[in-house]
Amino acid sequence: MLNNLQQQPADALLALIKLHNEDPRADKIDLGVGVYRTGDGATPVFAAIKQAEHKLHETQASKAYLGPEGDMGFVHALMPWIFGKQDPSMGGRIDGMQTPGGTGAVRLALALAKRAGVKRIWMGTPSWPNHAQIVADLGLELKTFAHSTADGVANMDAVLGAIAEAAADDAILLHGCCHNPTGIDYSNADWDQIAAAIKTSGVLPLIDLAYQGLGYGMEEDAYGLRRVLGEVPEALVAYSCDKNFGLYRDRVGAVYVMMSDAAQVNAALSNGHALARAAWSMPPDHGAAAVRIILEDEALVKTWQDELDQMRERMLQVRARLGGAGKQGGVDFTPMGSQSGLFSIVPLTPEQVLAMREKHGVYMAGSGRINVAGLTMNNIDQFIAAVADVTA
Repeated sequence: MLNNLQQQPADALLALIKLHNEDPRADKIDLGVGVYRTGDGATPVFAAIKQAEHKLHETQASKAYLGPEGDMGFVHALMPWIFGKQDPSMGGRIDGMQTPGGTGAVRLALALAKRAGVKRIWMGTPSWPNHAQIVADLGLELKTFAHSTADGVANMDAVLGAIAEAAADDAILLHGCCHNPTGIDYSNADWDQIAAAIKTSGVLPLIDLAYQGLGYGMEEDAYGLRRVLGEVPEALVAYSCDKNFGLYRDRVGAVYVMMSDAAQVNAALSNGHALARAAWSMPPDHGAAAVRIILEDEALVKTWQDELDQMRERMLQVRARLGGAGKQGGVDFTPMGSQSGLFSIVPLTPEQVLAMREKHGVYMAGSGRINVAGLTMNNIDQFIAAVADVTA
């Protein structure tokens, strides 16, 4: 029977990693992998995480199962940061459960939407590639709209048009901040319009908040999510700690449901527990426990926020340098200076992307997506010159 399985194409990003590792050139640049890097090219463990892990090592008394809901102390400790400190549960209408990373959160949120009766998902493109893959694997219909315009700004006409066209039993998937892969976010004024439109249409919002704190700050990056949730009776939220706590390989995430009636929250989460039990049974504990320990300790919170501020500032400096380069060859870098997060798209053809790799040792996704954190003040001029060369 297993001979019926057909060879699947290799993951493009994994193939790119292999090619970069095998390249002997000392000045090669890896802009493919979506992890934060320091100016020295390292992806270090946060000092706050190290301290929390030490405390966990000293105090953890058992490795027994926690249940499909995971570490609820972690889930609840995150809520004031996501939903606001004044009333993070919105009168008991919001609660959640732990998931294996943000991917697990998106998967579970979409599975919950399907179980609730949603058959069609609206999504702006380009988007994180796994969004569409998860939608397809769940057997849901995908409807797309253009996320951004040719001149590098959010396409408000498209998103508002999609919301207006959506049926009341559809869902719309929106990036909360630091859009992957474009880096083009909705402004606060844009979110105001989006929230009002969703309220009118009745479409179910699913907000994927995978990069909170890496745009303009933890509070600033939560504006859109909070604005939408303030206007609608129900919503789903997928959250990741992989980036803003540097816990990539520990797979730390959470999914939250907001219900119109607090009395219905437990019923919704019981479905989440059942879906999780059939998928991964129990989420991994270690990374979530470390996050919980940080968020329960005022000194560790300060250490974590200082580290997050340093990450964000470095990426803003790189973006300022890119934006300041203006027009180079056939590419205008100016919009990158006002974008946010880890990613941006350089408008290159597949042939030009290949030339960047072969001629200049610059490794980037075939779509032209780059990880901005892969650039440093030492190699950014090399990257800009390479783009100018292949697009001249």
